[in-house]
Amino acid sequence: MDWGWDNARAIIGIALIFGVAFGLSENRRAFPWRIVLGAVGIQLVFALILFGVPIIRAGLFQINTVIDGLIAATAYGTSFVFGPVFGTQAGWEAHTGQPGPIFAVHLLPLVIVVAALSAVLWHWRVLRWITKGFAIVFQRLLGLGGATSLAVSANVFMGMTEAPVLIKPYLLKMTRSEIFIMMTAGFSTVAGSVLVLYGVFLDPVLPNALGQLLAASLIATPAAVAVALVMVPETAAADQKQQEPDFEYESTMDAFATGASDGLKILANIVTMLIAAFALLYLVNLGLGALPQLGGAPLSIERILGWVFSPLMYMIGVPLEEAARSGSMMGVKIVLTEFVAFLELAEIPAEGMSQRTRMITAHAICGFANFGSIGILIGGLTMIEPARRTTFLELAWKTLLAGTLATCLSAAIVGALPQGLFFG
Repeated sequence: MDWGWDNARAIIGIALIFGVAFGLSENRRAFPWRIVLGAVGIQLVFALILFGVPIIRAGLFQINTVIDGLIAATAYGTSFVFGPVFGTQAGWEAHTGQPGPIFAVHLLPLVIVVAALSAVLWHWRVLRWITKGFAIVFQRLLGLGGATSLAVSANVFMGMTEAPVLIKPYLLKMTRSEIFIMMTAGFSTVAGSVLVLYGVFLDPVLPNALGQLLAASLIATPAAVAVALVMVPETAAADQKQQEPDFEYESTMDAFATGASDGLKILANIVTMLIAAFALLYLVNLGLGALPQLGGAPLSIERILGWVFSPLMYMIGVPLEEAARSGSMMGVKIVLTEFVAFLELAEIPAEGMSQRTRMITAHAICGFANFGSIGILIGGLTMIEPARRTTFLELAWKTLLAGTLATCLSAAIVGALPQGLFFG
């Protein structure tokens, strides 16, 4: 049967998530019913259009073929720089006789390629008009101000610190609620530069992985708005500027060079973070492994996080027998970043997790809401508008929770729908 208790429970989970947000609200009397119902409706419409309309579904799933082209293009560049043996995965495997890439050489440079390509597409107004199209939808259906709707929609394609640059002139006068919406949207999505990389990770174990992750960011965006407005309701007149500022490059070459440079910074940050995160994970598990075994197996941070977050994953539609493993991925994402979580999710064999649970988990961890991102977000926003630093700091921990709830709402939406819609 394609629809049952697991799907029905996800609907209950949606209500519970908003219940948690309501319990943490700064003004419970100002619960935005219209926004909440509208956001859930938009999420359902997004999911049904993306996966239920044959021509759009086919186009979304064809996006996955982009991965092959981008990997080939990246390999062409790395082979020129590092040589045909060291610079390509196939050459390295043939030389060593061992499977698997050198992560920092064969996969991570994809981030530089995507960042440069995205900047060029922005300069050529392709991404700009797509972003503004979504901004119009959020502005009209959710009642957002023009600047806020632009920042929210930009987070689907850009990073959490890059998207606010688009509305830098308005940050000083934006209301506290509008800033919280912008920050939550940044924590509820992932930048396109790493979204493609996560698609590469999951491609062997999740059908149409890149299309699924792009859909996850789209579906989570209205959820971010709704959760943010429940937790920090609007109490002042929203900024309703009619004109939004544009982020401009001087030329195509400027866009290409700037994008590639930004991609290199992201790559360096990823490498640094992964070394530290996996070292910390090893040390913590080493200490836990010295403790007595529990349930016939040694303790580990993954097992503990799985127990902590399994009720949450169960309530958004994951079967009980898989909730602990799925919850482990959610906990790793919050504590050690979504990058580590996607790596671990990709390593779970097909027989170790059902496709439906893997899809729900991928949607739930597809966001920047983690401890490390708090510092990155605050630092980036403070550089853009130092005068609002106090507001950014006040909202930081709320943003972590709100971003987590928003991605779980995205997962609950797909969990509530029949599996055949996504894999049929």
